[in-house]
Amino acid sequence: MKLKTNLILLGSIIATSLTLSSCGDAKKTPEAGNTAPAMPAGDLVDVTPTYPKPMFIGTPVPTGDIPNLEKPDPEAVKARLTFKVPKGAEQNVAKGKPVTSSDPLPIIGTLDLITDGDPDGADGCYVELAPGHQWVQIDLGASHDIWKILLWHFHKQTSIYFDNNIQISDDKDFKTGVTTLYNNDHDDSSKLGKGEQKAYVETNHGRLIEAKGTKGRYVRLYSNGNTANEMNHYIEVAVYGSPSK
Repeated sequence: MKLKTNLILLGSIIATSLTLSSCGDAKKTPEAGNTAPAMPAGDLVDVTPTYPKPMFIGTPVPTGDIPNLEKPDPEAVKARLTFKVPKGAEQNVAKGKPVTSSDPLPIIGTLDLITDGDPDGADGCYVELAPGHQWVQIDLGASHDIWKILLWHFHKQTSIYFDNNIQISDDKDFKTGVTTLYNNDHDDSSKLGKGEQKAYVETNHGRLIEAKGTKGRYVRLYSNGNTANEMNHYIEVAVYGSPSK
């Protein structure tokens, strides 16, 4: 879907009193994303990621015709403070790993910010890619059993990113052995297949994606602009998994 709309802020929410300075120096508070029951038998461990301070105050209410937009669910957010992964997969294996992109020369920032381990949304902490259908790709260095992917596009202002498609493969060109984990392109405008997932409003919680132990060395994330402008943004992508045996 490629649709532009205005976002208005309604209500008033007092943000937590955290100090936010430069990228990498933000004080963070632990919260987390959504979970799914697909887990192997055996030892499971809790993961409680650290999340940055909200960058805006108020409740984002999108206006316009976004047919596949999910409904806000504050109670579900509270229930997603911690998620489970198999023992040995609790570390962010994407941290410090190399990133490539369909736009090798970002308009703002550098691609290494995507895996620097910091989801701070302040200026200087995000990458802005060219308009249109773009992707970023993380090389984990070897094939991994991937259980969760946690990503932040941009949370300094309210926005909805279109045609999000997240894939895993052992082929760096994504021509063979491709597994799609998440796709909210409801009308197949990006020609990667029609997706069933919902579009969502970006927040400091980011988005937790279920991977269910999918094996792969490369993680590729697509987007196609957002409700605020034509650009594509990434702050951070964390991957929770362990080397494949």
